[in-house]
Amino acid sequence: MPIIEYKCPNCGSGMVFDADTGMLSCYSCGRKDNIEQIPDPLTKHVFSEEDEAREYHCNSCGAVIMTEAETSATSCSFCGSAVVLSDRLTGELAPVKIIPFSISKEQAMKAFRKWCGKGLVTPSGFMTADRIKGITGLYVPFWLYDLHNDVEVYARATKVSTYRSGDYEYTKTDYYDLYREICLDYVKVPIDASEKMNDELMDKLEPFPYDKLESFKTPYLAGYIAEKYSYNDEELYPRVKDKIDKYIYSYINSTVSGYATVNYTDVDIDTELERADYVLLPVWMVQYDYNKRKYTFAMNGQTGKVVGKPPISKMKVAGWFAGISGISFLTLHLVSSWIIGGGFW
Repeated sequence: MPIIEYKCPNCGSGMVFDADTGMLSCYSCGRKDNIEQIPDPLTKHVFSEEDEAREYHCNSCGAVIMTEAETSATSCSFCGSAVVLSDRLTGELAPVKIIPFSISKEQAMKAFRKWCGKGLVTPSGFMTADRIKGITGLYVPFWLYDLHNDVEVYARATKVSTYRSGDYEYTKTDYYDLYREICLDYVKVPIDASEKMNDELMDKLEPFPYDKLESFKTPYLAGYIAEKYSYNDEELYPRVKDKIDKYIYSYINSTVSGYATVNYTDVDIDTELERADYVLLPVWMVQYDYNKRKYTFAMNGQTGKVVGKPPISKMKVAGWFAGISGISFLTLHLVSSWIIGGGFW
């Protein structure tokens, strides 16, 4: 089976992608190779259902490599060699672009511990960040959509003004028929294409720095886990349309400011798919044990942004509530004392 491993030409050790230098590196002898100068070993391959059941063998030790059907890069569980499953990265499964990791595992661990310490209402034991069960560098499959939207808006609006005439105050209401014709383009709208990934968690990792997109090359995967997509771009098209709806309506609202009321009578949104690119984006997945419960956090492998739901300390929440209540009570007492002329005690 087509297994890709990168062996150091100097010492024969396995080479992996180094997030610090952006190069393919050998941690045994220190050799570093520019990925752009490494020939692409991928050959044309037509994907078929047979690929799901094929058996892989490590080129280094000969052990059978057991993977899930979605895995396209992993490590041999026997000798630890980084392997890329090339048949899961060709044809329709070939990513167009990739954002490489720029944060190393050590940097990710340090950043996560720092993030834990910022929790104002998380338990003190959790904030020590010494219960990390595991941290995995994962290239998550995404579709990046470019969408063109033609929007027509019909609405009824009012403006209200008041004026005085003699002893009377009058209120005047003017009514308007509004029409807006809008063209909106959204580029590189990301939708994660992995069935196993939590969509809400992946959405919160945005934004990814798309200026860091590189043409896909297999050396970027060496030493990391990678998955192929579970859903194609057509299957996720309804979700990306739903995702941009709030931005479209926000823009519509910005064009009808200055009115007292606006009532939309008809909003017609015609969305056209201009392109959808299959890309791999870097995510550190952190498994954390606390108080006999497991928590999952995700970190953007380029920006260091951490998302997830940490536990809440009831004692800290009660303390915050008591403090806020005390300040509010003192403020009200001071204000009331001033109003009734009683002075400050």
